[in-house]
Amino acid sequence: MDENRRLAGKVEHYYGKIGVAVVELESALRVGDEIVIEGPSTSFAQKVESMQIEFEPVKEAKEGDAIGLKVNQPVKPKDNVYVKQ
Repeated sequence: MDENRRLAGKVEHYYGKIGVAVVELESALRVGDEIVIEGPSTSFAQKVESMQIEFEPVKEAKEGDAIGLKVNQPVKPKDNVYVKQ
């Protein structure tokens, strides 16, 4: 794995109509972080523009949180979400 990034979490679900992924976090994530989402057929980078916990906008989330994350491209369950260091 690339040493310039850390695993933030895994995609649990994807809502295609609204472009939102539910991500179970394994480490902290903040609005403004640069992330990479990778899986067997997924690979793209983006900045975290917005995220929610239980439909409430948040600026940061911690390990163990399940967040709704606006994504720029479709993702699949079990895709990994990495934060660029």
